[in-house]
Amino acid sequence: MSETPPRGFPEIEFVTRLGAAQTQMADQGLSGLLLMTEAEIRYFTGFHTLFWQSPTRPWFLFVPVSGKPIAVIPEIGAALMRSTWIEDIRTWSAPAPEDDGISLLRDLLTPLSQIGGTIGMLKGPETTLRMPLGDYERLRAALPGLQIADATGLIRRLRMVKSPAEIDKLAHICAIGSRSFDALPRLAHAGLPFDDLFRAFRREALSQGADDVPYLVGGAAQGGYVDVISPPTPTPLQDGDIVMLDTGATWDGYFCDFDRNYAIGRADDPSRRAYDVLWRATQAGLETARPGATCRDLFHAMSKVISEMDDSGGDVGRLGHGLGMQLTEWPSHAAFDDTILLENMVLTLEPSLSYGDGRIMVHEENIVIRADGPELLSTRAAPELPVI
Repeated sequence: MSETPPRGFPEIEFVTRLGAAQTQMADQGLSGLLLMTEAEIRYFTGFHTLFWQSPTRPWFLFVPVSGKPIAVIPEIGAALMRSTWIEDIRTWSAPAPEDDGISLLRDLLTPLSQIGGTIGMLKGPETTLRMPLGDYERLRAALPGLQIADATGLIRRLRMVKSPAEIDKLAHICAIGSRSFDALPRLAHAGLPFDDLFRAFRREALSQGADDVPYLVGGAAQGGYVDVISPPTPTPLQDGDIVMLDTGATWDGYFCDFDRNYAIGRADDPSRRAYDVLWRATQAGLETARPGATCRDLFHAMSKVISEMDDSGGDVGRLGHGLGMQLTEWPSHAAFDDTILLENMVLTLEPSLSYGDGRIMVHEENIVIRADGPELLSTRAAPELPVI
């Protein structure tokens, strides 16, 4: 078992992230960034809490073009935010539907509004406005001179390339996920209710050192599954079932995201062939995943192999994605995505195909892009469909 990395980050990690953001802001003429979503606030502060599960309270972080970030948050989060490197913390007693931090934000941003300044917010795909739309409209009305630019590209560029400390955390949770899957053949057997297998796998991942298993999906059916996102049913596993589990376990706020396929008792020939095609499609992705290649290149490399059995062209829309503080991050391995792969990007390779009478199969690995090619973070799946 590899050595467990330290939790959290030293302050220099956040200083470096802030400096890179401020350089881009200066180049784009931005006076700051207004952030309100969990991953972005944690990226710049280290503020890590499960309290984001509650939609009741909004949270705000202003990242100026010079100086340290300013937190505008509910009082309930003040103690935790004070444990980070953030010094300027402005709070209100929340929830307060009539003024949930809006007057504090107005006071903070009024000087910029008065000079016609521009701040960046997240407007693009895979972003959300995590505050009531009515509050946002009132804030904009109170700041008539403030211009709002789209900072999605700026944040993407920062978060897509991981620091060595981030990669250590990702490697650690991927190792935990791999060990958990190693145990699955002793957990699964004919007659076991499928939902009990989910419970057993979660317990195994926690015993291996995961902090949580917030994402676990899969499928199980005779000769192949037809759905990979539904909750598990209590239907017992049977000989001839093809079983897939896909886990997003976490450690210190970072995700693994990969799956494994198994046959119970016996495997039919179409399922064996589908598994072989996806294993080789993943291999094609591994051979393509080098600095300078694009996500489109990865998509086409995997699709070419998939077309041996499935010529649908990737109905799921993409064949992998970024990975980090979120289960799925930018970019997407898709025909539309020309993002250039850079050293220290952490990605999933996730080819899938349809076969037989509506059956599907998905295969997934986690990698980090190195100067000389990809490094597997998940332990590579067996080259042949395992039979339990």
